[in-house]
Amino acid sequence: MPTEWPNQATPNPHEADAHGADEALAELRRDFTGHRIWRAVRWDGRLGDWVASLHDPHAGVEPTVIRSSAAALREALVNEAARAEVARAETW
Repeated sequence: MPTEWPNQATPNPHEADAHGADEALAELRRDFTGHRIWRAVRWDGRLGDWVASLHDPHAGVEPTVIRSSAAALREALVNEAARAEVARAETW
């Protein structure tokens, strides 16, 4: 009978992805406080699209922004902030 410890299991890539996604979600929530941001749940129970719901009209124009990645949502929310600024300037 061998006395060595069995090989450790390789890390689950989904856990690493989940940790990175959690960090990205926290950063988005910190950076875009005028939106409620979450991950949609797919039909199979896995996390899906990235969603931002507008709660401060100074933060955007569209009521809901949906993108397939955190980076794409960040870019869209930056554009939303710029659009909201232009809209405010036009009403003055």
